[in-house]
Amino acid sequence: MTGTANPVRGEAELRVGGVSLVLRPSFAALVAAEAELGPLFALVERAAGGRLALSELVALFWHCLKAPPEGLTREVFAEGVVQAGLAAATPALKALLGQILGGR
Repeated sequence: MTGTANPVRGEAELRVGGVSLVLRPSFAALVAAEAELGPLFALVERAAGGRLALSELVALFWHCLKAPPEGLTREVFAEGVVQAGLAAATPALKALLGQILGGR
């Protein structure tokens, strides 16, 4: 879904390819991310230690996409995240990790 994130709902915003995407760490999204990436607490620890792989970052973001725009594939999304750069992804990652640890 394009638009503006609502931080009260735990959402974060990420710009990919000039489009604002909303990331929401819902229960279903986090379960899907955990199924792919392993325990979320370990993911948070890797991120805190600077050992979070780019593939893990993209996977977490992908699963938390509130509603991907029609036609957006994971591969295109991943390339967009890389093109935007890690500095652009960091605020969204920080918000998601905060929600994972603190809840709503």
